[in-house]
Amino acid sequence: MKGIVKVVTHYVVQGYNLIMTINSSKIGIVSLGCPKALVDSERILSKLRAEGYELSGEYNGADLVVVNTCGFLDTAKEESLEAIGEAMQENGRVIVTGCLGVEEERIRKSYPRVLAVTGPHQYEAVVEAVHDALPPPHDPFQDLVPPEGIKLTPRHYAYLKISEGCNNRCSFCIIPHIRGNLRSRAANDVMYEAERLTNAGVRELLVISQDTSAYGVDLKYAESVWQDRKVKARITELAEALGNLGVWVRLHYIYPYPHVDELLPLMAERKILPYLDIPFQHGSPKVLKAMRRPANREKILDRIARWRHDLPDLALRSTFIVGFPGETEKDFEELLGWLEEAQLDRVGCFKYEPVKGAPANEIKDIVPEEVKDERWHRFMEWQRRISVKRMMSKVGRTIEVIIDDVDDKGAMGRSHWDAPEIDGRVFLNGDTELALGDIVEARVEDADDYDLWAIRTAGG
Repeated sequence: MKGIVKVVTHYVVQGYNLIMTINSSKIGIVSLGCPKALVDSERILSKLRAEGYELSGEYNGADLVVVNTCGFLDTAKEESLEAIGEAMQENGRVIVTGCLGVEEERIRKSYPRVLAVTGPHQYEAVVEAVHDALPPPHDPFQDLVPPEGIKLTPRHYAYLKISEGCNNRCSFCIIPHIRGNLRSRAANDVMYEAERLTNAGVRELLVISQDTSAYGVDLKYAESVWQDRKVKARITELAEALGNLGVWVRLHYIYPYPHVDELLPLMAERKILPYLDIPFQHGSPKVLKAMRRPANREKILDRIARWRHDLPDLALRSTFIVGFPGETEKDFEELLGWLEEAQLDRVGCFKYEPVKGAPANEIKDIVPEEVKDERWHRFMEWQRRISVKRMMSKVGRTIEVIIDDVDDKGAMGRSHWDAPEIDGRVFLNGDTELALGDIVEARVEDADDYDLWAIRTAGG
């Protein structure tokens, strides 16, 4: 397997190339995009595996390639088209799925010989297209899929997608057009999957959706039965149930609705990690209004201050957009002031890109590219200074570290402040006796603006 690191929306995500084989037949899959797309790929893989296909690390000679694409930003679309082109060049028999699949005409204009094109979250259509091109010879009496399904992440952590689509209509986003309105999974369905994952050795669950805080709104927070108890399809109740599984539970893409305050006691009890990934996007009320961001009128800075007072160990990560149409220098300076007061732990920033079909394209006063670039660099330097201060405050503390990698030079892991791929790392130099997924205690000896260096304690 070879991984290709890509930046899409607010995540640093991975594109995976895998090859699946059955006898003399071979099927390849290339997965690009955000963690939600990664979960889609895992489901496709699990279904195909159940029908007899096996995984292989080689790409050459595949009889069919499935490309799961990203279709949000123009840069991501171009990367997806390049991936399709590479698959066509290497193989010639290609099925396209994912977010870019909604632009079938664009795909077929570039690659008219693709076998089929489906949209995001269309597992059945992908599998049917594979069947049409390469029917699977499967022994129905042989179980080929582990209970947890096929995962593309390391064995010790997994993404847990709790809903599909989004009810928000942010002016720069076309996700509802691509993936539809919010469709939440039943709470017991989520819990059964989480239980299967933890039983298989997963030590960290990363809860994801397009709007995690809104989970269950479309179901009217319906209750369902899991382990002889009722669980409500609502993020607070779901998080509490997940916290009883005895693993790290990390919440991503939390919009700051009022009920987010209910999560803080669960963090204080260590049922879920004291970590919130909140896409604030900007600090200027005028720009937020133009973005049509949900909960943008909340007194966020006051709430952050209250959260930190109640839970000093809370880690806050977010992403921002600079150069949004109509953003003035005053708006940008207001954003920098907001950052200074918020003192966020982990921050990403993107220069605004016009997304085809997004209402923001109709806003006048486009910010020149050179201004976007200058503001982006100024933003990153501003946040770097804040991050250094936040990270140096960790020196001398004893923390828990989950191990992600071990080699002959030592181990590398993450604290509860760090999600995989998008946040910082903790280096345990010289500690070579650990295994992936181990959770140990270590004393922080040094820090920079992003990473920590620590030594495992005697009891760790």
